[in-house]
Amino acid sequence: MDKNAIKKFAVWARTELIARVSLKGVEYGITEDNIEDANADSVGGKVLTADEKKQRQALIAEINDKGYKQVMEEVAYTWFNRFSALRFMEVNGYLPSHVRVFTDEENNFKPQIITEAIHLDLDGLDMEKVYELKDAEKTEELYKYLLIVQCNALNKILPGMFQKIADYTELLLPDNLLREGSVIQQMIELIPEDDWKDAVQIIGWLYQYYNSEKKDDVFAALKKNVKITKENIPAATQLFTPDWIVRYMVENSLGRLWLEGHPDVKEQLLPTEEEQSAYAAGNRDLEDTKWHYYLEEAEQEPEVQAQLAETRKEYAALTPDRLKVIDPCSGSGHILAYMFDVLMKIYESYGYTTREAVASIVENNLYGLDIDDRAAQLAYFAVMMKARQYDRRFFSRGIQPHVYAIVESNHVDKFAVDYFCNGDMKLTAAMDTVIKELHDAKEYGSILTVTPQDWSALYDRFAEITEDINMSRETALRELLPLVRVAEALAQKYDVAITNPPYMSGSGMGAKLSNYVKKYYPDSKSDLFAIFIEHCGQMAKKNRYQAMITQHAWMFLSSFEKLRGKLLNTDIVNMAHLGARAFEEIGGEVVQTTSFVIRKSHVVGYKGEYCRLIEPTTQQGKEEMFLTCESRYSAEQSNFSKIPGSPVAYWLSSKAVTAFGKGNALGKLENVCGGLTTGDNNRFLRLWFEVNLPLISFDTSSMQETEEMKYTWYPMTKGGDYRKWYGNNEYVVNWKNNGEEIKYWVTHNPKDPNTKHWSRRLFNTESYFKKVITWSGISSGAPSMRIVDHSIFGSGAKAIVPEGKDEFYIAYLNSVVALMYLGALSPTLNYESGHIASLPVIVSDNDRISNIVKENIKISKRDWDSFETSWDFQRHPLLQHAVFTPQMVAKEEANGYLTINGIADAYRHWEQVCNERFNQLKANEEELNRIFIDIYGLQDELTPEVADKDVTVRKADLGRDIRSFISYAVGCMFGRYSLDVDGLAYAGGEWDSSKYASFAADKDNIIPICDDEYFEDDIVGLFVEFVKTVYGADTLDKNLKFIADALGGKGQPKDVIRNYFLNEFYSDHCKIYQKRPIYWLFDSGKKNGFKALIYMHRYQPDTIARIRTDYVHEQQARYRTAIADLEQRIANASTGERVKLNKKLTTLQAQDTEIRTYEEKIHHLADQMISIDLDDGVKKNYAIFQDVLAKIK
Repeated sequence: MDKNAIKKFAVWARTELIARVSLKGVEYGITEDNIEDANADSVGGKVLTADEKKQRQALIAEINDKGYKQVMEEVAYTWFNRFSALRFMEVNGYLPSHVRVFTDEENNFKPQIITEAIHLDLDGLDMEKVYELKDAEKTEELYKYLLIVQCNALNKILPGMFQKIADYTELLLPDNLLREGSVIQQMIELIPEDDWKDAVQIIGWLYQYYNSEKKDDVFAALKKNVKITKENIPAATQLFTPDWIVRYMVENSLGRLWLEGHPDVKEQLLPTEEEQSAYAAGNRDLEDTKWHYYLEEAEQEPEVQAQLAETRKEYAALTPDRLKVIDPCSGSGHILAYMFDVLMKIYESYGYTTREAVASIVENNLYGLDIDDRAAQLAYFAVMMKARQYDRRFFSRGIQPHVYAIVESNHVDKFAVDYFCNGDMKLTAAMDTVIKELHDAKEYGSILTVTPQDWSALYDRFAEITEDINMSRETALRELLPLVRVAEALAQKYDVAITNPPYMSGSGMGAKLSNYVKKYYPDSKSDLFAIFIEHCGQMAKKNRYQAMITQHAWMFLSSFEKLRGKLLNTDIVNMAHLGARAFEEIGGEVVQTTSFVIRKSHVVGYKGEYCRLIEPTTQQGKEEMFLTCESRYSAEQSNFSKIPGSPVAYWLSSKAVTAFGKGNALGKLENVCGGLTTGDNNRFLRLWFEVNLPLISFDTSSMQETEEMKYTWYPMTKGGDYRKWYGNNEYVVNWKNNGEEIKYWVTHNPKDPNTKHWSRRLFNTESYFKKVITWSGISSGAPSMRIVDHSIFGSGAKAIVPEGKDEFYIAYLNSVVALMYLGALSPTLNYESGHIASLPVIVSDNDRISNIVKENIKISKRDWDSFETSWDFQRHPLLQHAVFTPQMVAKEEANGYLTINGIADAYRHWEQVCNERFNQLKANEEELNRIFIDIYGLQDELTPEVADKDVTVRKADLGRDIRSFISYAVGCMFGRYSLDVDGLAYAGGEWDSSKYASFAADKDNIIPICDDEYFEDDIVGLFVEFVKTVYGADTLDKNLKFIADALGGKGQPKDVIRNYFLNEFYSDHCKIYQKRPIYWLFDSGKKNGFKALIYMHRYQPDTIARIRTDYVHEQQARYRTAIADLEQRIANASTGERVKLNKKLTTLQAQDTEIRTYEEKIHHLADQMISIDLDDGVKKNYAIFQDVLAKIK
């Protein structure tokens, strides 16, 4: 099936049909902004027929009730459904006339219905009109007429899809349907004919894709806090269920119910081992109807088997015609259609003929409901087509399925009700209850609870009035009969309830729905899918089944803990835990799903069968893993309640679960907590390298010290990337005078008027600056624990405040054992304090743990401090083994290192150091894993191996490390670093020129980047001098080539390096410094007319004036001279040389024009002599000069 073609057509068709339907409205004086008189006899000079006038009045009334856009959307969708249904029927030969509506027998877009018009035998066809239109050669008009007559004729057999079109939908049927590019022509051309053979698939995908753009619009509005209205719930929540998951759900609920009561037919309905192996290998037979997704029950204890045997006696008494099954969110009918297939197998196994089975299934077994009228039409159609597939004469039998759209009673005609009840008190009471309970039903859908009534009495009354001649008869049948049908479907109990419910969080619900679920579903109100889990349980009879696919959040999140408590009092028979990407249409990790089957019983000691399919990243991969029986677990669900929060952690062994009883929860041993919430991070938080270094305190040990010190900034741990043991020390927070300014702000924040005391936002302040273990609250995988000291911790980085056992705790928390438990406590990758506090801790006094942890922290700190974004960075790694003083030569020789080729040797040694560091840390982590696996006795469950990707120290990377070397060199040029001083030489405060003896810092803090060496302090010239100073003159050329090769450019080394500075250096710098650059690029534009760097910490009010006078003006003068020189050379050049010179001249002229414009901008700023405050940070200060600086990308 070509889903891309289906999507392309459906998305386009929606827009096209809405436009064409709206255009028809214009013909009848109806636009979004204006509607002409509803009682008009003519519109725009066109006299209306009696039918047109009536239809137009109905259309206007509908628009007044629902709104113009909604009505146009509905009419467009109605025609889309009809076109889709007609196309399916003609391709499969299901049209009673056997005449194609859209194509000829060869599938050409030449409707057979036009060719055969005079031979057609359709109810309601006016043959005189046909002849008249044919004689007048009004082919388009004839086609529209035939199409409407065909739809009306189909009303007799498919009233749920082809309602009589004597209404406004006929009025708005688009014109020019036979033209090239019409919706019908595109449907024929884009979607292959073979794709129309499977009703469930083609209708399902058309439905999904038709709604896709509207779904995007609804969610875009939701981000702006526009709640999802009842009209938009279907588009926002519909999702076509993968076929294999539908089969899994139906076979393991409806199929299981039958097989457990009738085990003698197992051989008939289930595949043999050989058949299953062939199926799993991809050898599929289209005629194969065996149940390949059926899971055998987990092995049970004898006492459990005895209880199950009693229940199965009940099942044995069931006959096929007594089974009642429902999909309360049927969508386009995928689940209903497969329930039909499974029911057919059940009936056949019981001895029914095909014709008898089909009739009984439609009349007695299948029920479907949906909040969306158009989805219900499609589900109805899918069931009818499935019946026709099995029984060629089904359409003539006059049987209609119980598939309905939810209807509401808001506008019921009171006279029709009085007429229907006819003074009968029982009928009146019943109808009053139904009308009351279905008020606003479209807001709530199938989660409504309806009181059972005497349905037979109500249906008898409908039968009684069918032949009546009362004027209210038609209204009663049209309005009241659908209400009673829906009410009965909602009120009765079912043997099986199966659905893929809508996924919609409480925050997206409208007010009515939100209030309703809070009142009636307090334990599941957080999301509609959870509400449906609870409601489907209510719809099922005792000892019967529900099967669903939902988001897996209910299994783990604390907001669903009460719902889990209810579900643990039923029996989870089996589960296909799908995780992310179970639906092809949804990428990413956000929507993680699970499909499961629950029996409404509670057998103590019952074990469920669980398939863990979260590893494969495709829908197909998950199906293949399911079929090959990989990753299966049997779990006694009573074990779940032994785990804090009762998560459905089926994969934890009994031995793993015992640790929760044997050990103590970490939260009972130590304080596991959240920290500071500033209320305004832009105001109070900075990356440490942004601010004035002398105002940062890196070694504060207590809160009291902050009252005595004159520092403004203090380290703050904020989470960050996946990194274990040490690191992610990036932020500082304004905690001057014990957080005076923040404390004031959180109690005066207009966005948070309820905070009257700072302690409501600033948590656990008594633990600030203590040694803590911290981690990032949200992770893309496993959590990573780090030791932090002398720091405040934020709410995004939770903390454990250990009292003397920090090495033990961090070792445990970074082990595979803790990771296994966290996978059960928080598989959603959001690691809150509560999850960590719930971890079971079995304390051990193994001294080896402490020693390994200390080494791990030391290794990780060395790695972190090797990069300049660490505040403890000392010197670039490629300088640590560079020879530029006799003392260092002696030291290096003593250490066994000899520098021959300068930077190449230094890199090789750095690479060796990194590898040794990496391998040692990996070995240490694996040793810790072994220790904790032994402590917890989990040798059969876990292995100690650590994957390379989980080792969080960096290996050498030539491209990255050469770029960082260049960055360090620029730092030395500006005086941020010095070859004579370890660590930061200057980042604010007093300037000390004596620090720069070996390599002088740039005097004016302005370093130009030009496409040639125009200036004395040209950046490439300074860089070459730096390399020569560090590694010596003898190896300069080799070192420059090594650097150029690492950068990956072509040409001479200096040209490659110059090109890097011109085009890549600044974007690299912005990336490394997290879009908070400390070197600022003054940039005239894309022509490279002028570029120069400054160091923000050395900025002075006259810096821009100096840039203008000393650099921009000088560069302008050079351009003028160069242009004049080139023009003279061109005049005297040969033809071949002139082309080359003209190209160069064009470049120079463009640069000259660009720098002239730039000079005006910089002149304006230079005159202002602007001062900056480093404590305002990069974002605010950079914005002041944004017109003359490069954009941060």
